Amino acid sequence: MRQIVLDTETTGLEVTLGHRVIEIAAVEIANRRLTRRYFHKYLNPERDIETGALEVHGLTFEFLRDKPRFREVASELLDFISGAELIIHNAPFDVCFLDNELALAGLEPIATHCPTITDTLRMARDLHPGKRNSLDALCERYQVDNSARTLHGALLDAELLAEVYLAMTRGQEVLIMDIGLPEERITDIDLGQGAFELIVISATHEELAAHLHQLEDIDKAAKGGCVWKRLEAFGEVVKDLVGGTGIEPVTPRV
Repeated sequence: MRQIVLDTETTGLEVTLGHRVIEIAAVEIANRRLTRRYFHKYLNPERDIETGALEVHGLTFEFLRDKPRFREVASELLDFISGAELIIHNAPFDVCFLDNELALAGLEPIATHCPTITDTLRMARDLHPGKRNSLDALCERYQVDNSARTLHGALLDAELLAEVYLAMTRGQEVLIMDIGLPEERITDIDLGQGAFELIVISATHEELAAHLHQLEDIDKAAKGGCVWKRLEAFGEVVKDLVGGTGIEPVTPRV
């Protein structure tokens, strides 16, 4: 199973106002393991960046001026993500921007290339209703280290989201170790009587006496609150075992 965790940064929040994608990153997961294969590009948006967006990601137009346009990297992106399940936090936002960029490049919408798109924000809201479900909040909840995230960045955010997604969807681990033996060999193992010897080492009288003295000290320190001494059955066992040691067990309190 191949999955791609994807994130974008943009010049602003509204496609209808002409805002564009300025950074895109895609991180690959294969069979629930990060493969360390990724796609990452900064893009020239051919327009200014809103102040509010700049405060979020810190990407200036001066930095992006010499970067490729989306249409110049679109084929490389589609080759990387095609056929995989896309995993995106707040998927409608990113998909809207990607579809706009693909349309401007004369290409089909993203769902044509990746029919399955999973929104982790919606997943998180279903799992944790009424709680904060931002990427930072999920990192804290699932103990994913996001200390390097001082600003939003598509590649770092995609890597963090990949770890969060794996934590969110992790089921109960199988505790039985597969040692690779054929089934017929396992059934032929002889576990009959005499195959194992259970060794029982009993406490000596001196050890039992020392234990009883310890309980006395605990009972005094706890002002009569020693739980062991409240168990009548335990008191009777001690009487039988101590026998001739000369120690008189105290009658348990009920």
